[in-house]
Amino acid sequence: MATATAPRAGSPKGPAPEHKPRPKRTFRPRTLVITVVAWALAAIFLAPYLEMVITALRPKSELRDRTYLPQDLEWSNFIEVWKESELGQNLQVTLLVAGGATLLVLLVSLPAAYYTARMRYRGRKAFLLLVLITQMFQPTALLVGLYREFHQLDMLNSVWTLIITNAAFNLAFAVWILTAYISSIPPELEEAAMVDGTSRFGAMVKVTLPLALPGVVTAVIFTFITSWNEFVMGLTLTTEPDKQPLTVGINNFIGAYTVEWNYLFAASVVAIVPVIVLFAFIERHVVSGLTAGSVK
Repeated sequence: MATATAPRAGSPKGPAPEHKPRPKRTFRPRTLVITVVAWALAAIFLAPYLEMVITALRPKSELRDRTYLPQDLEWSNFIEVWKESELGQNLQVTLLVAGGATLLVLLVSLPAAYYTARMRYRGRKAFLLLVLITQMFQPTALLVGLYREFHQLDMLNSVWTLIITNAAFNLAFAVWILTAYISSIPPELEEAAMVDGTSRFGAMVKVTLPLALPGVVTAVIFTFITSWNEFVMGLTLTTEPDKQPLTVGINNFIGAYTVEWNYLFAASVVAIVPVIVLFAFIERHVVSGLTAGSVK
């Protein structure tokens, strides 16, 4: 009499599953058109930066040549512009101003945005409207008043003056975007933390701020870039070359009768590299932060 043999360990219990062939990707003309347009737009936006780098590497004898690429690359332009100008000091001032203004904006905007998003107090809508209106003011409209005020306080040619003014002009945007982002976070998460014994401040720090990180990063990068690129306030409130920010220092290469194009573009390359590196690291947080509060 035949006996049934038990299946060996590790052997499949049933027939092996059939592997379905992967669907072939179909070619769509629309995809090709979108790709070509995207590359064309990228080339249009990158062309000025490429021209800036090429001009920064041109020798003085080839500045007026019509050829696109120089015959010789003058790498010493970057060394000379660093030695023969206040570029290093200007870069240090800009780092202090942009970093200090960003830190000051965060210290003020985070509590203001949290309170506005969580509390329903009288005048809340009027406060948000006032924040939005202040964003519409141009810094040039307040130049005379700011200059007279800081002149009376004997604060011209001071890094703290630039930090305060840059923080003031970027505070409204930070409060607005952080309020929208914190409002999109369910308050029940904080209530659950407070039920477990955490204070409201602890719930804000441990629960809300980590969830609001994309919005915080967005406020940081926009404040930093705006402060980094600020020109009018730096030109008005500083007169000493070693106390001026980088944007004003670059402008000093433009003389009354001549322009040192190779040094001007070499300094411009130095000025944009830190911002490009910073933006490349946190770009994904900026994209998510810009959509904060749009969907609940």
